[in-house]
Amino acid sequence: MENSASGFIVIHKPSGMPSAAAVAAVRRATGHACGHMGTLDPLASGVLPVAVGNAARLFPYLLNKEKVYRAVFRFGLGSDTLDAEGTVLRAGLRIPSEGEIAAALPSLTGELLQVPPAYSAKNVNGVRAYALARQGKAPELAPARVFVRSFELLGREGEDSFAFRIVCGGGTYVRSLGRDLAAACGTEAVMTALLRERSGPFTLDGAVLPAGVTPENWRKFLIPPESAFSLPRLDFDGRDAQRLLWGQRLPFAGEDGEYKLFLCGALYGIAAAEGGVLRTKVKLV
Repeated sequence: MENSASGFIVIHKPSGMPSAAAVAAVRRATGHACGHMGTLDPLASGVLPVAVGNAARLFPYLLNKEKVYRAVFRFGLGSDTLDAEGTVLRAGLRIPSEGEIAAALPSLTGELLQVPPAYSAKNVNGVRAYALARQGKAPELAPARVFVRSFELLGREGEDSFAFRIVCGGGTYVRSLGRDLAAACGTEAVMTALLRERSGPFTLDGAVLPAGVTPENWRKFLIPPESAFSLPRLDFDGRDAQRLLWGQRLPFAGEDGEYKLFLCGALYGIAAAEGGVLRTKVKLV
């Protein structure tokens, strides 16, 4: 049972490159189907985990993992995209003080209802919000429940710009946090830089630029799928392993729940136990 082509490569996406282009570079190098976990806007840089092969089937177990960002917001102007790449709609607005910003940050931590940006990949009646926005239509986006663990002011980056470190759950739009922070200070802001330092278990340590992944070296960057998520482990060999390979269920005396499933010493997938019965839920090979 061979699973050596399945795993994750942590890409350090450069600013200016679409996430899809970074994934395409990995696909060309590996010769395997690939997908990314959590799009980064072209303006943004940093951690972009790319699943190689069947490891993409693990994304539901990873998408809600915590993320860490370093963001820079420029206050006193607003754009249609909420970042520096959009059309400036308003300028010359007031610049809040560090004290005002620090006082507003606690209101933007914890569980929040956040309106996504108009220029986002959210679906609106089957159409991407950004497609509607580009047509001059205002997409009606419902607030989404997000979680922000911390929103820390790091300091001034210039006369009108401030840097922040944000720790948040999946689905959080950092551009929207900048918009809402500025609104709490009675002004507007755009995001001018964004670096994702961590996404779930994946960090910048060991991340590789897309151009650094080649057909000759990609396996040295491949992270085994079992190291990317936390579940208890079950091992089977012999007849029990064969039964699971055939799609059969096994009697199980352990606790109900999900497990990493190893057959004959190799990761096979995820098993689910319920009511004294164990079955294979996700196959990685």
